[in-house]
Amino acid sequence: QVQLVESGGGLVQAGGSLRLSCAASGRTFSSYGMGWFRQAPGKERELVAAITSGGSTNYADSVKGRFTISRDNAKNTVYLQMNSLKPEDTAVYYCRARYSAYYYWGQGTQVTVSS
Repeated sequence: QVQLVESGGGLVQAGGSLRLSCAASGRTFSSYGMGWFRQAPGKERELVAAITSGGSTNYADSVKGRFTISRDNAKNTVYLQMNSLKPEDTAVYYCRARYSAYYYWGQGTQVTVSS
């Protein structure tokens, strides 16, 4: 069982920045594929950014050049640095871990971007 705890969400003005963190349990964090997803009201959950165990990354087109995903295996933590935030980035952001054939989700953290 992998437990994930997100933090760092909040209210920010358009153009501002936030950094989300996701702390994971388990002794094999370096083997996890990690991802950040978001879900806005009335919309489906979507992938924002992902990072493999080897450090390869991919991003949704809507956040390329603005968001950066990174991981610190020594701290069992994955980060999402969000810059140049827009009102359309408003959503609940979820962290997900993939380990073997299993997926684990955090509880989510709210990000609200005011115009």
